[in-house]
Amino acid sequence: MELLRKWLGHPEDIYNLLRFKMGGYRAVMPRMDPVSGGGCAGGGMRFAVAGVRCSRRSFAAVIQALDGELRHAVCIFYLVLRALDTVEDDMSIPLDVKVPMLHEFHSHLYQPDWKYTESKEKDRQVLEDFPTISMEFRNLSKVYQDVISDICHKMGVGMAEFLEKKVDSQHEWDKYCHYVAGLVGIGLSRLFSASELEDPIVGQDTELANSMGLFLQKTNIIRDYLEDQLEGREFWPREVWSRYAEKLSDLAKPENINVAVQCLNELITNALHHVPDVLTYLSRLKNQSVFNFCAIPQVMAIATLAACYNNQQVFRGVVKIRKGQAVTLMMDATNMQAVKAIMYQYVEEIYQKIPSTDPSSNKTQQVVASIRAASLPGGPMASRHHYSPIYLSCAMLLAALSWQYLSTLSKATEEYLPAGDN
Repeated sequence: MELLRKWLGHPEDIYNLLRFKMGGYRAVMPRMDPVSGGGCAGGGMRFAVAGVRCSRRSFAAVIQALDGELRHAVCIFYLVLRALDTVEDDMSIPLDVKVPMLHEFHSHLYQPDWKYTESKEKDRQVLEDFPTISMEFRNLSKVYQDVISDICHKMGVGMAEFLEKKVDSQHEWDKYCHYVAGLVGIGLSRLFSASELEDPIVGQDTELANSMGLFLQKTNIIRDYLEDQLEGREFWPREVWSRYAEKLSDLAKPENINVAVQCLNELITNALHHVPDVLTYLSRLKNQSVFNFCAIPQVMAIATLAACYNNQQVFRGVVKIRKGQAVTLMMDATNMQAVKAIMYQYVEEIYQKIPSTDPSSNKTQQVVASIRAASLPGGPMASRHHYSPIYLSCAMLLAALSWQYLSTLSKATEEYLPAGDN
């Protein structure tokens, strides 16, 4: 009955899940032959897509929706970085081995036989099968190779830097997020421009591309506080949390919940400063497949921050947006007007929840005002999909009659939903 109450509380979710499953997802993730078009090598591309699916099934579907040869380049880019990330995450590799591995990893792209078979990580297949990945990398046009190799090198150096030190200042937080996510945004942007699907300025403006990555990474770090604590990881900047507790783990103690939420709100306010850059970046995109690829994670992130803001549950469990909500965002975020409206909607939700006694309340109000200005430059809010009462009534009736079926349907949509991590 809990599931039934969930559906009845959000009847629009039922309609959107049905619409998505019955073909709506094809607007953003059309099913495509992964080896068709773009000059992709058949067997190699099949392996590449299989590798992405093995690691992040939903992301494979998003990549396949990209146009032409860009699809293959992004797929290989993802697998290379996943392999690099697997080295960083593998705690069984001694530091004196791992640091030079990270520094030199980009050079293995040009070594046909290099692979690593001693990893204990769940994604170790990308290291064991690296000769196939590197072969596909070398089959790419040189313009794509140069981007992927350069980003891999910079990311490896950055990962090595933070292996033995924690994130202390907000500046270092930005720096860490740049290495693990901002560089991904910069690399993708350079690939978009190299494919000529987007103008050169998209790849040249590294500040905006960096903000795209930082917004996603900070959202993940904020949301995953408890999970990271349980696994012994700390990514919240000491400069911020030390004003609220002696140890970062203290924020999870029930007696500290009020100051914990204040710390949470300060970090969310910090992350929101990237939204105007995100909107500027998205406004420059002209290819529909690239726009969808970039916009969907960003609207998921703003919805996640709205759910986390001033929410004690961040310190007690997992805060996630509803599947039906995610589906609605995926189908709506296909044009700039809709994205602006979505951003406006969720910062308004945050604004309505700002406690007057919160130490960051003034800063939060200021950043919300800047996002409002970027979202609504002198015009009415762009329209979203709104459903008439008859649709919602039918949806509620459908929930009452077939909630068990919809539970199964909900699980099936996971193939298309973003994984929520970078």
